[in-house]
Amino acid sequence: QVQLVESGGGLVQAGGSLRLSCAASGRTFSTYVMGWFRQAPGKEREFVAGISWSGSSTKYADSVKGRFTISRDNAKNTVYLQMNSLKPEDTAVYYCAADRRVTVVTSQPGYEYWGQGTQVTVSS
Repeated sequence: QVQLVESGGGLVQAGGSLRLSCAASGRTFSTYVMGWFRQAPGKEREFVAGISWSGSSTKYADSVKGRFTISRDNAKNTVYLQMNSLKPEDTAVYYCAADRRVTVVTSQPGYEYWGQGTQVTVSS
């Protein structure tokens, strides 16, 4: 069982930056693929970024490539999402997800564990 707790969300102006953190419980964090998803009001939850257990492999949604960076610190059981050049369309609840798999996947069913989410609001 893995418990995930996101933090770091908030209100920021367009062009600004935020860093989200996701702290995971358990001693096997380093064996989990981690992902970030987001859900805007009235829209379906979508994949944002994912990272392999070692950190050597990452994937990004086209909408965030070049602006967002996912990383992890296995010693701290934490995964991060650095978000730069934020746009109003990035406004959403951001969720951290984990799964004990080998490869990074972009689909929601590919992740077994989910956090409660953190709100990110980007003003224009």
